Amino acid sequence: MPWLLQFCAARAAFATMFTAWSAVLPLLRTDWQISAWQAGMVQSAYHVGFLVSLFSVGFLSDRFGARRIYLVTGVAAVTSGLLFALFADGFVSALLLYGLTGLCSGGSYTPGLAIVAQRMKERQGRALGYYLAAASLGYAIGLLIASAMIPLAGWRGGFIVTALFPLFGLGLGWWALRDVPNVVHSLPDGHGNHSRLLEVMRNKPAMLSIWGYTFHAWELLGLWAWLPAFLAAAAFAGGAAGTDAASLGATLAALTYLVAVVGSVLGGSLSDRLGRTTVTLVMSIASLACSFSFGWMVGAPMFLLVAVAIFYNVTGVGDSSIHSTTLTELTDPRYLGAAYSLRSLLGFGAGAISPWVFGLMLDWGRSGGSLPDHVVWGLAWSTLGVGGLLGPVVIWRLRQMPEAVKLAGGKR
Repeated sequence: MPWLLQFCAARAAFATMFTAWSAVLPLLRTDWQISAWQAGMVQSAYHVGFLVSLFSVGFLSDRFGARRIYLVTGVAAVTSGLLFALFADGFVSALLLYGLTGLCSGGSYTPGLAIVAQRMKERQGRALGYYLAAASLGYAIGLLIASAMIPLAGWRGGFIVTALFPLFGLGLGWWALRDVPNVVHSLPDGHGNHSRLLEVMRNKPAMLSIWGYTFHAWELLGLWAWLPAFLAAAAFAGGAAGTDAASLGATLAALTYLVAVVGSVLGGSLSDRLGRTTVTLVMSIASLACSFSFGWMVGAPMFLLVAVAIFYNVTGVGDSSIHSTTLTELTDPRYLGAAYSLRSLLGFGAGAISPWVFGLMLDWGRSGGSLPDHVVWGLAWSTLGVGGLLGPVVIWRLRQMPEAVKLAGGKR
């Protein structure tokens, strides 16, 4: 357990850059005069870079070992984060540099999952829950740093301090892996990346798990991209000034991420006891209900918005570790890196599009000036629900398959 906690701390430090943009988005929209769709596109650029990274490092981990790839990409993540923090000064530069940051950040995710699965043979659901919960903790830390730095040094100061945390994460990760072997799963002669992908695609239960994750990612990554801006808009409507509203929105969103740490661990632990698909279905249906209702509440008291946001985050992230554990249990270890790569391509591809679609809907709702705020935000948040609707459907289909007995020792 001490090893897992240390490795999770490294993951949290790497994850701070994920929320660097969304934390200061309300201020940058004013300073840089960018629209909602442009703001959403910058966040989407990070997701696109991230999915390309994950797709690549999954295969590289299979070929060269997860430990080696984790450490090499960790250096790249530190460098790209500092470049973004120091040199982003407008829509185009932010789009390119934040996309580069995403491209270099996948090494602490997919190889990290493989390393945890390699080290923690018992109660993998809980172990992966801790690892994914660490990311939520990192998102919260990033938002708290930004909210604290905005009044002191503006958005640039928030970027710079946030970008220093991956350096700390690299040191922690290197120390945690000093005695961990670099495992390479060999394949028969003539079996390359193409063969690995084909093996995964022929595995119908694994593909259902991957599709379930894809619809889950559309909803969750859209939530993470726009929650600080939504809470800032609610604070501004309540009378807070622009800078104060942005800082308050980031702080309150960070609070919801901190509570979501419990969601990741709780989801993984419950799935060990009650079954993977059972808990996934409950979590996904609850988060869908939030997607279709949250935006319409923009004029509600702030304490109620925060309470719903906490529930939304807990249920939205609660099945993340379950999806990872499910795929691990349904896939031959020789092809696990390829399975994670394909899942990342589809999941983060969907997650890259959803913040942009959200922003498009926000701009469209405001274009005529006739729709009230609660309708505009309600329609924007509903785009996340529409994209996630098929998630419970594919998980229910997986539950009916005979291969589902492999899950959690026979607990579907």
